[in-house]
Amino acid sequence: MVAPDRRAATGRGQWADVDTLRYKAAGSAPFRDITRQLLFDDPQLACQLRYFEVAAGGFSTLERHEHLHAVMILNGRGHCLIGDTVHAVAERDLIRIGPLQWHQFRADQGEPLGFLCMVNAVRDRPQLPSAQELAALESNPSVAAFLRADG
Repeated sequence: MVAPDRRAATGRGQWADVDTLRYKAAGSAPFRDITRQLLFDDPQLACQLRYFEVAAGGFSTLERHEHLHAVMILNGRGHCLIGDTVHAVAERDLIRIGPLQWHQFRADQGEPLGFLCMVNAVRDRPQLPSAQELAALESNPSVAAFLRADG
């Protein structure tokens, strides 16, 4: 898909002629209340720019990949896990997620979290943690609290 030269914003987290899509297939991995939009997918760029919106109290899948991510928080507040560290995130924060780093985004209660994510156009599939990998992550009390915040 080659985008037109200009796509006007039509509201917070919305652009003209950009479909709001399911984040993933239901049951494919644990996540809650998140959508995605593909903003740029031009072969000349060799990357994709995507917008994700996590509803208040929602979260993305805990996963890792061989490719890296460049993320910019556009609106809202929340927390993200990168590797074995939980970070508070807010508007205009920039986040680099390196290859094979576990990561997950969670919106705070009371407001959605919207972010741009740039990734390679050709990339590997997400890896979910095994029971052993999850146990290792949860051995860190702050990570365990973050991951149990499914409330």
